Amino acid sequence: MAAKIGLAEGGGGEATARLIKEVFWSQFKNPELLKGNDAAVLDWGPGKLAVTTDSFVVTPWQFSGGDIGRLAVAGTVNDLTMMGAEPKALTVSFIIEEGFEEDSLKQVTRSMAETAVEAGVSIVAGDTKVVGRGAADGIFINTTGIGQLRAEIDLSGDKAQPGDVVMITGTIGDHGGAVLLARGELGISAQLVSDVAPLNRILLPLVGNFNNGIHVMRDPTRGGLAVTLNEIARQSKVSIRLDETQIPILPEVQGITELLGLDPLYLANEGKAIIIARPELAPDIIERLSREKLGAKAAIIGVVGLENPGLVSIRSQSGGERILPMGSGELLPRIC
Repeated sequence: MAAKIGLAEGGGGEATARLIKEVFWSQFKNPELLKGNDAAVLDWGPGKLAVTTDSFVVTPWQFSGGDIGRLAVAGTVNDLTMMGAEPKALTVSFIIEEGFEEDSLKQVTRSMAETAVEAGVSIVAGDTKVVGRGAADGIFINTTGIGQLRAEIDLSGDKAQPGDVVMITGTIGDHGGAVLLARGELGISAQLVSDVAPLNRILLPLVGNFNNGIHVMRDPTRGGLAVTLNEIARQSKVSIRLDETQIPILPEVQGITELLGLDPLYLANEGKAIIIARPELAPDIIERLSREKLGAKAAIIGVVGLENPGLVSIRSQSGGERILPMGSGELLPRIC
C-alpha cells in the first residue's frame, strides 16, 4: 500500500525528520539546504544574505497573546535571527477559505503590520488566493524572509562544541499551552498567554558583542526544547545534558501538562531562543538578557558533551536521569 502523509509528518519529530530526508533532501540536493538550519546563508558577494521560508496553519487562528498574523511575522523574523542575520524584508502569501470574515482578515493583517514595526522589518510583496469552503481551514499564511549578516558571523546547528553551555531565554511551553487552551477541548481554563514575539532586537546585539563565542542559536518551535536540542545534537555530533531544576516553566504550563500527561519539554515556543556558547561567556549573556523583558527569565540549563553523540538527556529534580528522545511529532499538530 502506498505511504500517506499523516499529522505526525508535520509535528517536528522523527516522522518530520524522515520526510525531510527521504522526500525533500533526496531531490533538493543543495549543500546549504542540507545543513538543516533555520535559514540558508547565501554568500553571493560582499556581505551575506540569509533566506528562510515558512508556512503557518495554527488552529485556532486567534489565541491568547496573538494570532496567526503576529505568529507569521515573528516566526519568520526569528528564523533569520537564529542565523545572526538582521531581518530586512518579508513576503507574505495568504490562502483564505471562502466565508472567512473580512474583519478577521483585517485583524490578521493589522497584527502583521504591528509586529513588522516591532521587529523593524518591511513587508515588501504578497499574494492572495481564495479557495472553496472546506478546501482550507479559515486562513493559512506563507512567508519568505530575507536578512543581511556580516561576513564573519557563522552560527549553525552543527557548531555546538564539547564544554559549551546551553541557555534558554525564558520560560518554555507558553505558546503550546496557550494554543491548547484556545482550542477549548480540555474543559479547563488558565491565565496563560502565548510568548509569540520577534527576538531580533535582543539577540542580534549579543551576536555582535560576543562574535564567535556564540556557536548556535535556535528557536524551539514545533517539538519544543527537547526536539530542537535533539536536532542540534545530531547536527553537531555531540551529546547534551540538561538540568531539570534550572529550566524555567510557568506554574500554569506545569499544571496543564501534569493534568494532561504531557511533557512541557516538547511544547512549542514562539518567543524563546536556545543559545549555545562558550562557558566563560554564559554569565555575561544571561546578565544582558535579563535586562530585557523578553529575556527576564533567561537561564543556563545544560552542557554539551562528547559521550553518546546525538543523545539528549535530562537530570531530574530527584537526581535521576532520563533520555529525551526525538519524539514522533504527534503531540500537538498545527501549533504554528
